[in-house]
Amino acid sequence: MGKYQGLAEKIVSSVGGKKNIQHVTHCMTRLRFTLKDEQIVEENVLKNMEGIITVIKSGGQFQVVIGNHVSHVFEEITPIIGESNGDKQAATSNGNVFNRLIDILSGCFQPFLGVLGAAGMILGLNALLAFFGTQVETFHYGESSGTYVMLYAIGNAIFFFMPIIVGYTSAIKFNLNPMVGIVIGAVLCYPDVQADSLQEAFGAVSFSIFGTEAYTTFMGIPWVGGSYTSSVAPVIFIVAFAAQIQKFAKRLIPEIVQTFLVPFAVLLLSLPIGFLVIGPIISLLIDLLGVVFQVIMNISPAIYGLLLGFFWQVMVMFGLHWSLIPLEIMNITQFGESQILSSVLPGSFAQTAVIIAMYFKLKDRKLKTLAVPAIISGFFGVTEPAIYGLSLPKKRPFIFSMVGAAIGGMIIAMLHGTSYRMGGLGVFSFVSFISPDGDLRSMNIGLAATAIAIIISFSLTFFFWKDRDESSEQETKKNRSKEIIHSPLEGTIAPLSSSRDSAFAQGLLGEGILLYPTADCVSAPFDGTVSVVFPTKHAVGLISTSGIELLIHIGINTVDLNGKFFEVKVQQGQEVKQGDILVTFEREAILAAGYQIETPIIITNSHDYSEIIVSDEEILTTADKLMTIRI
Repeated sequence: MGKYQGLAEKIVSSVGGKKNIQHVTHCMTRLRFTLKDEQIVEENVLKNMEGIITVIKSGGQFQVVIGNHVSHVFEEITPIIGESNGDKQAATSNGNVFNRLIDILSGCFQPFLGVLGAAGMILGLNALLAFFGTQVETFHYGESSGTYVMLYAIGNAIFFFMPIIVGYTSAIKFNLNPMVGIVIGAVLCYPDVQADSLQEAFGAVSFSIFGTEAYTTFMGIPWVGGSYTSSVAPVIFIVAFAAQIQKFAKRLIPEIVQTFLVPFAVLLLSLPIGFLVIGPIISLLIDLLGVVFQVIMNISPAIYGLLLGFFWQVMVMFGLHWSLIPLEIMNITQFGESQILSSVLPGSFAQTAVIIAMYFKLKDRKLKTLAVPAIISGFFGVTEPAIYGLSLPKKRPFIFSMVGAAIGGMIIAMLHGTSYRMGGLGVFSFVSFISPDGDLRSMNIGLAATAIAIIISFSLTFFFWKDRDESSEQETKKNRSKEIIHSPLEGTIAPLSSSRDSAFAQGLLGEGILLYPTADCVSAPFDGTVSVVFPTKHAVGLISTSGIELLIHIGINTVDLNGKFFEVKVQQGQEVKQGDILVTFEREAILAAGYQIETPIIITNSHDYSEIIVSDEEILTTADKLMTIRI
């Protein structure tokens, strides 16, 4: 068994089993499920499961935040769910239009963001070396250097051949034959179909559509040229269209010849329509989108940077950042630079600065221990452990990180800080701000803005946040109130973990204890109200005057008796005093019918209490203390 196989099995079970999973992928820290029915997910079980930080529902996905080792958990999940992970076409059809769009974008871009970042870092390193080559005469490094050419090829190839990469990932997303998706991307990169090649080959302009020039025709239809190398949007739409053609072709073409005739039909129909219709329309829309973005930036770069910096961490939490990442990639691949996401650079560092400040002020030793790895991963751009484990639960520190990130983002936007490639996260992102000719101006802007964001976030947290929830342990114990729960039955006790019912034994319903009755009567263990009386009479729920929620479940699987051998003495909503009779039952008759009489006593809201102390006596009467609750 792998290290994370047990956790993977529990996760799959808690999200409704493999039949409920349409698609699952992962990013840096979280599993992203597309589920058939989110209502059957055991969300609270997942949130309290060891190895899981939290869960989030957003963008049509059910996201399970794991941490840095998410890829290992994903590797264990894949063989468990088997073919259910392949229903990707259905996975794109759930939810509203916005959720579906986010799901499509994340599915198309997420699989290669890691290698995209690595390529960007290599280009940044190459630019940095080129800069030093111009500053130090003895350091001969530049475009004429073989080392420069090789590193540039390694870093730039993924950008140049972007349609091929996206053709593959989008084909998987739209349930198209992945090899067909690769070929579509490769055709879009073919030199002779680019606009400049068409102009060179055919010369004069023969048509003009919406101001866009066409140099030739295809079967009499004007062919508006485009520059498709390094593009991303045209291939996604063409692949989506090709997937529909494939579905139709599979219905018409006999199965025995589908292997080659289906791809033949798909390529022959989708690509001409892609070049003649889809490509020109998408290019026009992208140009309009660029104009809109430029107008916003021209109106107020400061406000844009301020808002993006402030809300970026929240957008990432809910998966909304996928609406901007493709725009960043498009700008960089088309223009060689972009300011769309430059303002998000200080965000991870502001969050990390908050955790450093919290480290000095936290009283809880466990949280203090969690802060160290969160700080380390934060410097490398992975902030989920910091957010979900520390700053977000404390609320104010998370807001302080948003403030610092907003100020840093505003500074970058005001000074027109520009990124030239999709680089790594955290400290590795700075090289993305080095221009191809070695200009460090934007990187210096990013460094200065990040330093300011760090100072602001750290100072706000250190001077204006107090760990009020965790005063000294001694003081907490002195002030902690407690409540006594008396035994509702006469009998012997045993640990809840020894229950024959796995749900009770695992504590899924809450903490508690087992009672083996030696009498036939259940009485109220405290003053309170009857919250529920089960129709089958085998269980009753109570709420104490202080809010303790208690479940008394007489026997295991006794629900099958349908009330036989039980008699309820109270009604739902009735107020009771300690010692009042709640239920009587025929103990011997239940045993003779083949049912276990063990009775779990469960505090269903046990997570609201700091400590639950059970009696160490073996035999109890209804006058004895069963549990002591510290509030």
